[in-house]
Amino acid sequence: MPNKTARTAAKATGSKPAASKASGSKAAPKTAPKTLAKSPAHKPVAQKHAAGKHVAHKPTAKAVAAAPRIEEPKKVLTQRQGFKTNEFVVYPAHGVGQILAIEDQEIAGAKLELFVINFIKDKMTLRVPTAKVANVGMRKLSEPVLVKKALETLKGRARVKRTMWSRRAQEYEAKINSGDIVAIAEVVRDLYRSESQPEQSYSERQLYEAALDRLSREIAVVQHVTETEAVKEIEGQLAKSPRRGAKAEVEAEADADGDADADGDTAVADEAA
Repeated sequence: MPNKTARTAAKATGSKPAASKASGSKAAPKTAPKTLAKSPAHKPVAQKHAAGKHVAHKPTAKAVAAAPRIEEPKKVLTQRQGFKTNEFVVYPAHGVGQILAIEDQEIAGAKLELFVINFIKDKMTLRVPTAKVANVGMRKLSEPVLVKKALETLKGRARVKRTMWSRRAQEYEAKINSGDIVAIAEVVRDLYRSESQPEQSYSERQLYEAALDRLSREIAVVQHVTETEAVKEIEGQLAKSPRRGAKAEVEAEADADGDADADGDTAVADEAA
């Protein structure tokens, strides 16, 4: 009996450690997945990386979208309005000039593209920003059809407004500086005096010569003739216009010396009438 009890006790004690080992081996795999499941360290890292990738792709997408916007050459062409070097242009305040070059200059920290325009007769060089061409009214030379219309205007009847000379002089100056070839021709027509007509005053003569100079320069360049030949053509057209009568001249001078303010165009009567 004692031997049996000892054997049973030994078996019991021997089975316990085995059971504990078995239980230990079973617990190990249970705790391992628990630790993996409970350790959320990998998930936030993965989310951070994913978020980082998402944020990193946004600027690259914007950069790719912004890359094709290369329109500088088109802007330059639109700013130049089709003007080229060595081309003759009309600058309203100075008349016909020639573009010598298109250069870049830095003014007050800003880069500007400029037309370098030379006015040979005035011995003057002007620099005009290409972006300001439309504002200053610079234009190309008139077409031959428009030049012909201006020459036809010279043959028309002179029209003098019944206002004070100071107001008429301002209107003539505005037409001369407008750069419109037909308007300039109207000033030449209205201020022209033939040999049989009374002489012009000093201010009238100045305005007439300024208008004649602007008109003859542009006609000379368009028709590829000298300015002298252009002036002769203009005077030939003026000779065909109805001449002013002495009576009309006296009335015009009386209106200029008086205080009349009424605006209205008065067609000057033909001398034959």
